[in-house]
Amino acid sequence: MIPPQVLLGAYAQGVFPMADQGELTWFSPLLRGVIPLDHGFHIPHGMKRAMKRSPFVVKWDTDFRGTMQGCADRERTWIDATILESYCLLHRLGYAHSVEVHDEEGLQGGLYGVALGKAFFGESMFSRKTDASKFALVALVRELQARGFMLLDTQWLTDHLRKFGGIEVPRDEYQRRLKDALGPQDGVFHPPPLGPGA
Repeated sequence: MIPPQVLLGAYAQGVFPMADQGELTWFSPLLRGVIPLDHGFHIPHGMKRAMKRSPFVVKWDTDFRGTMQGCADRERTWIDATILESYCLLHRLGYAHSVEVHDEEGLQGGLYGVALGKAFFGESMFSRKTDASKFALVALVRELQARGFMLLDTQWLTDHLRKFGGIEVPRDEYQRRLKDALGPQDGVFHPPPLGPGA
């Protein structure tokens, strides 16, 4: 298991881990994917229509492990047992969060990530039904905006995220944004509240 302070310290430096065939590798991309939380985020028209008639209900932190397992349930995954248990511990400590999309048949999609200061580091998302992960993303952005977060890190930029206003920024610019979002660091990390009712 990765010790919590090691993981949190890495995020504070703009570094994150992924596992590949039992090997843990740390990344700090030259181009970093982010979703602007000011005026850059937008919901595609088709998604707005889907939201009006959807049976989905969004929940926070009710099934963190199940959300991670949903993200890992693909042909090739970087979420191994070490990653799973390390982030489940971060969740118990209040730093890692899941946004879950449910319907009457259960968990259908969601995402998880790490909150530190005014930064949220998105790790992965999944869908079992159409648009489920998109619902989770919209809920996350709205919550981050409401709580004054400054940075939503998506690690890399995908076509899926680009449709919601995602952009790429060079590493040096990302580091500036990260420093602003984290504020003064005294070496002691305090988990920010996140989710309705937090």
